[in-house]
Amino acid sequence: MHQDPHVPNFGKAGRGTKLVLGLALAVEPMITRGTHRMRTLEDEWTVVSTDGSRGAHWEETFTLRPDGTPWALTSLDGGESELKA
Repeated sequence: MHQDPHVPNFGKAGRGTKLVLGLALAVEPMITRGTHRMRTLEDEWTVVSTDGSRGAHWEETFTLRPDGTPWALTSLDGGESELKA
């Protein structure tokens, strides 16, 4: 499901992979009530906090418009308002 490039949920602004036309990026923030440390379970899908604290995870998907500005494909209308005939 996930493809290269792998972009972690952390880092310094202005560093890392640059978005280019045709690339979609899933931003998947996570928040927990406890530690920031995570581990992946044996099913290789489920991620839990190492201290067992509750957490939440969601996803937003972005790409670039031809003019280089970001386009949220996961907006409430599914990005439909951004489609041009």
